[in-house]
Amino acid sequence: MMDKTVDVVCVASWNVDLVSHVPQPLKRGETLMASSFATSPGGKGSNAAVAAARQGASVGLIARIGDDDFGRMGLALWAREGIDPRHVVQAAGERSGVAQILVYEDGDNSIAVAPGAGLGLNAEHVQAAQGMVSACKVVMASLEVPQRATEAAFALAKQAGALTLLNPAPAQPVDAALWDMVDVLTPNESELHALSGLPAHASLQEAAQVLLAQGVQAVLVTLGEKGCALFRSGVPAVFLSGHPQKVIDTIGAGDTFTGSLAAALARGEDLEQAMRWANAAAALSVTQATALGGMPSLQATQAALQNN
Repeated sequence: MMDKTVDVVCVASWNVDLVSHVPQPLKRGETLMASSFATSPGGKGSNAAVAAARQGASVGLIARIGDDDFGRMGLALWAREGIDPRHVVQAAGERSGVAQILVYEDGDNSIAVAPGAGLGLNAEHVQAAQGMVSACKVVMASLEVPQRATEAAFALAKQAGALTLLNPAPAQPVDAALWDMVDVLTPNESELHALSGLPAHASLQEAAQVLLAQGVQAVLVTLGEKGCALFRSGVPAVFLSGHPQKVIDTIGAGDTFTGSLAAALARGEDLEQAMRWANAAAALSVTQATALGGMPSLQATQAALQNN
C-alpha cells in the first residue's frame, strides 16, 4: 500500500517539556524557588512539525517514542494537529524524552534534554518510510535525533528532488557526509559560531562561509529580536529585521522558524520569501507561554506580514 502523500516530512525528536519559571539563571550549587511549573509538549522535531502544520502544510513524522504516558501525549497532540503518525514507532518498555527548561524573567531560557527512546531512531526506521519521504517536497530534522537517521532521510530526499532543512541544535560535531546533503541550515548565532569553529567575535558572514565551504547550500541564521540573515555562495547576503513583540517566553521560537520555513518552501515560495514568513511566525511565537502556545496559524502570520 502506498503512503499517503504529505508536503513536509520531519525526522522528529519528541520530548515533554518540564518547565519551571525562575528569576535568573542558577549558579553552580544554587537553589531558587520557582514561581510556577508546567508540563507541555516539546522536542525540536515535534515542535517544528506542529509549526509547519499550523502554516498549512500536510506533515508526516518519522520518530521513535516511549511506550509511556508521555509517548501517548505525543500521539494525542499529533492527532489534534492533523499530523500523520504512521511512521512513529512506540518502543515497548522505553521512556520518552524529556526537556528540563528554566525560563527567566526576561523570557530567555536554558534547556537540558534527555532524548529517551528517540536515541534509538535509525536508518531502518527511515527506510520503512521511504514511500512518504520520496513523495514529499521538504524533509527537515534537528540534531536532537541520531545523525544516521537524518542522513538516511536526506539521501532519500535528494534522490526524490525534495529540499532538506537542518536545524543544527543542539550544536555538536556533524558528519561531513551530512553537510553535503543540507539545502538550508537554520542555526542561531551561537550555534553558527560553534559549528564554524570560529570565535564569537567573528562576523556572521565569516562563520557562514565556513559551513558553505563544507557543502551547505544556504545558511539562514536566526538572530532573535534582531531578525535573521541569509548567506549563500556567490549571492549577496540578505538581512531581515525582527518584528518587535512583548516577549513572554522564547521556547520554541527557533522550531517555529524552521517549521514555518519548511511550510513556505513546500507551497512554492522562494527562499527569500519563505524566510520572511518564518521570521514573522517566529516573532509571534514568543508572545505566549510554552513552545506551542504562541505558535501561529498561517492566517495570523499573513496578517503580521501585512501589518509590518
